[in-house]
Amino acid sequence: MQIRLSDHFTYQRLIRFVLPSIVMMICTSMYSIVDGLFVSNYAGKTAFAAINLVFPVSMGVAAIGFMIGSGGSAIVAKTLGEKKEEKANEYFSMLIYTSLILSIVLSVIGFFSIEHICRAFGASGELLKHSSTYGRIMFISQPAFMMQTIFYNFFITAEKPSYSLRLSLTSGLINIVFDYLLIGVLNYGVAGAAIATAMGEFVGGLFPLFYFSRKNSSRLRLVKPVFYPKVLLYTCLNGSSEFMTNASSSVVNMLYNHQLMKIAGENGVAAYGVIMYANFIFSAIYLGYSMGSAPITSYHYGAGNHSELKNMLRKSLSLLAITGCALTVISELFAYPLIHIFVGYDNDLFLMTLGGFRLYALSFLINGVNIWASSFFTALNNGLVSGLIAFLRTLLFQIGSIMILPLLLGLNGIWLSVVTAELLTLIISTYFLRSRRKQYHYAS
Repeated sequence: MQIRLSDHFTYQRLIRFVLPSIVMMICTSMYSIVDGLFVSNYAGKTAFAAINLVFPVSMGVAAIGFMIGSGGSAIVAKTLGEKKEEKANEYFSMLIYTSLILSIVLSVIGFFSIEHICRAFGASGELLKHSSTYGRIMFISQPAFMMQTIFYNFFITAEKPSYSLRLSLTSGLINIVFDYLLIGVLNYGVAGAAIATAMGEFVGGLFPLFYFSRKNSSRLRLVKPVFYPKVLLYTCLNGSSEFMTNASSSVVNMLYNHQLMKIAGENGVAAYGVIMYANFIFSAIYLGYSMGSAPITSYHYGAGNHSELKNMLRKSLSLLAITGCALTVISELFAYPLIHIFVGYDNDLFLMTLGGFRLYALSFLINGVNIWASSFFTALNNGLVSGLIAFLRTLLFQIGSIMILPLLLGLNGIWLSVVTAELLTLIISTYFLRSRRKQYHYAS
């Protein structure tokens, strides 16, 4: 039986509804992980460091897609909750067409600027050659990647979360197959990794355009666009937390790479890349849950159903607490084999990565609450609180930690920076969530 946004959500119903989004986000995170796995083992650590140097740049541009997808889907879901379906489709169409044009412009700029960006990061010689090649190819597919991230949100709002999952699985399979062929068999190195990823992104970004432009069984369809400047502005403001999260994560990752180049050199950048791959998987679970549950929150917010909002808040915090404990234990237990898959060929690099991962993994215990809290307030169309949590978590606290802790603890200070930032953010998130919970208690 199809689950609708207007339903009452028990634990079982909630997990069933968000599960496709969680699996979808895990599959999406596998893009870069599979690239890294093949490049590290077939092309060496210099090529591996190159793709990790470029990846934050690509994700920084894609942050705009996350902003429009999360902020826009919250507005569209709220409009559906208000029973204004025609208006919801107009908003949806305007956001999709505007995003497509913007993504193409940004990709052209990125294509011609990537070599200068890599030089600014300190890349030279083979590292510059590999990173520039990977970056140019990635920017060719950047519009498709941005549209893919936006449509993932809108498929959930359209009550078709399984479509996001199927699309993600298909894109991921294409990426894996062509990674093997282009890197493992044909030895194309970083160029092969970028081409394989681009092929998966084109499938994930273009198929939804065809789906929503035709008559379909979902609640959304692309119609003749009507430009609503205020809605576009509010979308950007409401999704500012997701933009802040992704854009500042890219900035912080660049800062991590800069600090690691000074302290540990190329090995430090490679080690951080492996740790980030593990982080992608675990964070994808939290991101998938947040993405999958956000339209439920937005719908009931639009419908004025405070008891269901209180229900979502209570159940979400319980699930996140259990998941955080489980993921932390799993990451510590399986750190050795996981790291060995990527850099087992180099003992010094392996030991550096293993030590760093065991410290970094402590953040998985609490970062789920912070990720979801920011998304929860976006879903409530409260961009101010959402943006504040994201700004503190992904930029201010992390930059402060990464600049100060290495002075005190050396290399270990870098790995503990994210743990410190998450702990400080948890204090802020807890304050706002408790205030909201009291509000729902009195309203219901």
